[in-house]
Amino acid sequence: MSLFSSRTSRRPRIALALDDAELARVLGKLSKRAGGGKSADVALVASLLEETGDDWDRRGHRMSVLAEATADTGVAAAWLGREPDNADALVFHARVELARGLRDGHVEDAGELVSRCHRASELNPEDPLPWVVLLGVSRVERYGRNDVNAVWREATGRDRWHREAYLQMLAYLSPEEGGSSASVLDFVDVVRTRIPANAPCAAVELTAAVRQYQGLLAQGGVRAMTAGQLWQGGQIAAALEQAAALWAKPGFFQHAAAAADLNVLAYALCAAGRAADAHPVFQTLQGMVTPWPWDVDGPAVQRYEQHLSKSERGRQGGIGNA
Repeated sequence: MSLFSSRTSRRPRIALALDDAELARVLGKLSKRAGGGKSADVALVASLLEETGDDWDRRGHRMSVLAEATADTGVAAAWLGREPDNADALVFHARVELARGLRDGHVEDAGELVSRCHRASELNPEDPLPWVVLLGVSRVERYGRNDVNAVWREATGRDRWHREAYLQMLAYLSPEEGGSSASVLDFVDVVRTRIPANAPCAAVELTAAVRQYQGLLAQGGVRAMTAGQLWQGGQIAAALEQAAALWAKPGFFQHAAAAADLNVLAYALCAAGRAADAHPVFQTLQGMVTPWPWDVDGPAVQRYEQHLSKSERGRQGGIGNA
């Protein structure tokens, strides 16, 4: 797995595909075509998703990245128009609509989107992705908790540790989207002890902590000044310690979005004043940068490079806080 190679570090760059070479190849070809909806574009997306088969973890990663990349093109609509009863075409169109909805704050036709997800699930009952998309729709439409819990059970009943399912639920419960800090804490407390340490959704607890930390910074004043205390002691400190000890080990993580979770870990360690401890994480990443969590206070690559430099200085100086 190229993510865990020992080659010399590459220059930091945004890597939407992460270490998925086939996905990167398709993205490269799509980006070179003017306009959306061409038959060749549809064929590229359809072929990649078909090849992914029932690897639900990688399917979710590829679907999410492709949906974001083609959200403002006609690829999804062209595919669905050509194959209206194709499960992949249905769920991909729904995922593209969700990408636009999360970006714009509203869904053009939520009822139709929900119907497409249900139809996709009828055609491919084992696939968790239609239900994961519905969790995302619940965020935009603010569906009731009972309905969302039912969708959650459908998604995780098909893939218990589906990464995006956990992240969609985490976002739905967050105070930024109409939930509350207490709801997030309750959710994390319930799932934390059940999730295997190397599961695709293992980063949900640390992700919640990073979001809480960034929320404190955004409030400014005393809360921002004392935000670093979040990492000192208690369950969050324990979660960070365990992640630092395990996640960057070769072969520990095998899921498709492992590099995204390692970005979260590197950021958290630097936020906690443990820059030197983040050095092996940066080494493992080999310059693969995800926009979040780095982009909250500046360009993601620039912020990543700044923290990478701190980790190198800290390691050379033998201290955690560079």
